[in-house]
Amino acid sequence: MRRFPVIAVTACVALSFALVAGACSTSDANKSASAVLTDVAVPHVTKQIGHVFVINLENENYAATWGATSKAKYLNGTLRKQGVLLTNYYAIGHVSLDNYIAEISGQSPSKSTQLDCATYTDFVQTGTGANGQALGTGCVYPKTVKTIADQLTTAHKTWKGYMEDIGNSPTDAKTCRHPALGAADTTLHPTATDMYATRHDPFVYFHSIIDSAACATHVVGLPVLATDLKSAAKTPNLSFITPNVCDDGHDAPCADGRPGGLVSADKWLQTWVPKILASPAYKADGMLVITSDEAGLGKTGDSTACCKTPKSPNVAKPGLTGPGGGKVGALVLSVNTKANTSSAVAYNHYALLCSMENVWGLKHLGFAGAPGLTCFGKDVFNGS
Repeated sequence: MRRFPVIAVTACVALSFALVAGACSTSDANKSASAVLTDVAVPHVTKQIGHVFVINLENENYAATWGATSKAKYLNGTLRKQGVLLTNYYAIGHVSLDNYIAEISGQSPSKSTQLDCATYTDFVQTGTGANGQALGTGCVYPKTVKTIADQLTTAHKTWKGYMEDIGNSPTDAKTCRHPALGAADTTLHPTATDMYATRHDPFVYFHSIIDSAACATHVVGLPVLATDLKSAAKTPNLSFITPNVCDDGHDAPCADGRPGGLVSADKWLQTWVPKILASPAYKADGMLVITSDEAGLGKTGDSTACCKTPKSPNVAKPGLTGPGGGKVGALVLSVNTKANTSSAVAYNHYALLCSMENVWGLKHLGFAGAPGLTCFGKDVFNGS
């Protein structure tokens, strides 16, 4: 069996294809940053994955997005037929921000990130717990808390966050946009011309990123994606793509009068996903993952969890009313996935991070290295 890292979704499941025992569920409570170095035997894939694209939609449970009455006709129809649907994929908490942070760092919710950090404060760290969990509360993590972006930079790989409307404010920065420390987050209230949401841009919640000059060139507007996709050399290894709060389905109706919800999200996907799938980078060695941040609250909400993830050391209930952010599902497309298939293996946002790190042979950060967590495996790479 060959040893090499796989993708933003990769092999760590102890299935019949005999992965190294424990390779994807190891951790070290005495290490303050990551869990352990990834060194796993993975199933043979047709092509090594080099470019990963992640798109997050907002606030829809599994049934709403993937059920028979879904309003996302393109996502749940055209795209669904092209990839593998993960039918037991879960968010890790409520409301939004803690899910985005989990996807890139493996950090579990704090009392502030759980409530979307209405005030942009520093995270006051009081210690380090098991699996590299920063103990404390607040919003912007200290430089010692790392993300997959930091890992990729160290590994001489590339990354970008493409944030729709990030440059639409007449007064704020056009890239790497975030409030001043201690200030209120004004993007909680979108306008017809500016629907960027700081809380949907996880990169600006880490001092390791915002204190670096690279933030201005790596956390950019969505139009830059169209330019970068024209060349495989210019397309980053990790493209983390966040629509505005209308196009991701968060608002309904939207500040500019559009319907919002899955209707607007589906229309946005119809515009941007074909560009990704037609790009030289995707055609060469790409993987696209589409999921939702969380399942929402209220009558149709869901606060369930999966995957034996340890409890957050900072909050009693990551899901506010329950242990998690509910079942949201995820769709994975790549040359290594078989069209119109599904997997019932339980995954969550920490598993997505674990899987992305395996693509490039990186350490498992935070709860991405939690004991018992399953990274994407042969059930996802079912076309190999």
